[in-house]
Amino acid sequence: MAETKQERAERIRAERDFRVRFLVRETGITEAQARDLIDLIGIDANSLLREARLLRGN
Repeated sequence: MAETKQERAERIRAERDFRVRFLVRETGITEAQARDLIDLIGIDANSLLREARLLRGN
C-alpha cells in the first residue's frame, strides 16, 4: 500500500531529524548549521559529512 502524504511528510521529517543529530554528533557543528546544510544539500550522508567538516574547519 502506498504511503499517504502525511506519512511521507513524517518519514521525511524523521530522516531529516536523524541526519541533524548525526551531523552534530559526528562533526561538532551546531544543530542550526546542520539544518541549513540539509536545506542546501539534501540528506546524502557523504555530502553532508564533507560539507560539515569543511564548515567546522572554518
